[in-house]
Amino acid sequence: MTGNAYQESTDRFARMLMRQAAWPAAVVVAANVLAPLAASARGAFETLPAALALSLTAVSAVAVLALSALLAFDALLFRLMASHDDEASAGAAVDGMLARMRLKPLPSSTRSLDERMAGTRRLLTRQRIAFGLFVVMLLAAGFWAPR
Repeated sequence: MTGNAYQESTDRFARMLMRQAAWPAAVVVAANVLAPLAASARGAFETLPAALALSLTAVSAVAVLALSALLAFDALLFRLMASHDDEASAGAAVDGMLARMRLKPLPSSTRSLDERMAGTRRLLTRQRIAFGLFVVMLLAAGFWAPR
């Protein structure tokens, strides 16, 4: 894929990734600010199931935030790719930058845009699973908290 269609497709994917990285992270941060206040006021740390659920909530929150950071980094890489005129030069630029940053070795051949998008979609799926676990554990902590 070359030209304007390639750039629009890549830029659209980068914008979607940035949104998908931002809103779960914002929800997790807001919930982690508010949930301990509500939990300590209700004595949620007094029961073992609620304390365990809050601990799992914290672990899944860290996972969501880490995956959101990776998605934001990928979005920036796709923006870099969108600044090039064709897929081959964009892939080479990203691979070269990742090699200079010592994040990945320089590959013998560049991956296609579709392969890169598929890898990022797998990362997005992992983030959604971690976010779902976060929501379930947050609700479970509220369910098991004393009234």
